[in-house]
Amino acid sequence: MDNKVKKPVVFSALEVANICGVVNQTAINWIRNGYLKAFNTPGGQFRVYPDDLAAFMSSRNMQIPESLLELCENKDAYELNTLLIIDDDRTLNNVISIYMKKIFPRLNIIQAFDGFEAGLQLSAKHPQCLLLDLDLPGINGFDICRRIYEEKEFGNPRVIVVTALEDSSVEEKLTKIGVNHFFRKPLTLDKLAEIVKRSYKSL
Repeated sequence: MDNKVKKPVVFSALEVANICGVVNQTAINWIRNGYLKAFNTPGGQFRVYPDDLAAFMSSRNMQIPESLLELCENKDAYELNTLLIIDDDRTLNNVISIYMKKIFPRLNIIQAFDGFEAGLQLSAKHPQCLLLDLDLPGINGFDICRRIYEEKEFGNPRVIVVTALEDSSVEEKLTKIGVNHFFRKPLTLDKLAEIVKRSYKSL
């Protein structure tokens, strides 16, 4: 009987740099500045676990190689090309989902219908982009935006806000938070798709 314990896979700073397409010093700086979680070997060398590297790459909207995902214990949390649609109008949510899937067949689309469900999906899936309705039951869209841009617990997704609110100050408030893309309902789906496409490198 083989009682050998399988050693966990870890990456050196140089290997991290090669995976991310940067120079070695950049990877070292990420680690030293606390952006990328790592530990030190007895010899003082940095080592990074696959899940920590995938989480970091997801937060930076970097394309995560399939080979790296296969080494992750929680690989479903870093699924490539994930779009989260957050809208309590189920009909519109489904229409957008069907349209985006037709235009972008490689896009993994997940849906949320209230603020609480949106928070769970953001934490679990780390989508690269989300379409966000502001007027939601539970946690409202403004609060979600603030948490994304201030706390960074959901990574760094591109936020595209869609709303039927008529308040002219809404766009100004969103811009101050950090949102760069804003659409009023009724939506023009092809224009929405143009913005979504900019969020991904491999569509």
